[in-house]
Amino acid sequence: MTQEQLQAFLRVVQEGRLSQAARGLGLSQSGLSRQLQSLESELGTRLLVRTPGGAVLTDAGERFLPHAQRALDALAAGTSELGRLSNTPRGPVLLATLHTVGAYLMPDIIPAFVRAYPEVRPRLSEGSAASMEDGVARGTLDLAILSLPVRHTDLVVQKLWEESVVLAVPRGHRLTKSTRPVSLADALDETWIVIPSMSGTRAMEAECEARGVTPKVVLETDNAEAMRRMVERGLGVALVPELMTRAPQSRGFDVVPLGKSGLKRQVALVHRGEGYLTAAARQLKEAIVTSVRAMPPPWGTGGRGTTSGSTRGRSPAERATAAEPRKP
Repeated sequence: MTQEQLQAFLRVVQEGRLSQAARGLGLSQSGLSRQLQSLESELGTRLLVRTPGGAVLTDAGERFLPHAQRALDALAAGTSELGRLSNTPRGPVLLATLHTVGAYLMPDIIPAFVRAYPEVRPRLSEGSAASMEDGVARGTLDLAILSLPVRHTDLVVQKLWEESVVLAVPRGHRLTKSTRPVSLADALDETWIVIPSMSGTRAMEAECEARGVTPKVVLETDNAEAMRRMVERGLGVALVPELMTRAPQSRGFDVVPLGKSGLKRQVALVHRGEGYLTAAARQLKEAIVTSVRAMPPPWGTGGRGTTSGSTRGRSPAERATAAEPRKP
């Protein structure tokens, strides 16, 4: 029985579908299936059953689940303990981010980090806030950048920034010519391109339901870059965070602010207690926080001051030093 097999099993339970679990682990679906089959063969029983609605735990799987979680927790604690013995960050770091953060922020951080710490191997995946939070809580992820709020009260949550969610529209769209502030209600009859897990999508669907309108969704995707390109090509409109609009390649569409009552999202870095983090994970965490602080508002402080953050789940010593960057 291997750590990879246990991580595969827990990720499928977390995501509910093999395809999503494979994507999150950076594996092919067939590779993930082989990991699960090997684990079940070694245990001599079925742990999961595929159904049209996704993967479902068998009775044996339900009984095995807490033991698998404890085994990974013990491995993580042991790895962390050994990692603290070394002054040189090394080894894998499992980081998951929101779709737009992965596409529009991580390319500004990861390359420089890898050059500075060549013995660290970051593994970057994307997902919904809920699935990433569960992954951190279960120990299948080291770090996650997700939108607030979080449900697990024992996680360390450091707020990185708050930003507006704006309407991305094709060039010359009618809403860019409006002489009054535009609200979400003004766009409900548009054709929509959505990422289902994004908070903006849920807000649009809630507004439609409240007004008795059926949203005209022409495309669902989990790829932020694909959504941007589709808006540029005139397929429809999309609710996107400001982060997407700061990228130079995002100038192919127009941005319509949603007025003073518009949508906001708060983005945070989440992990388990410091005792669970390896030296590599701690260093990547600090690289992310430092890079965000150097960004212009509303994401950072332009290099001035600190980024506000919750101290939930921290020890008194950690609270006292929450705003101090860790030295390499």
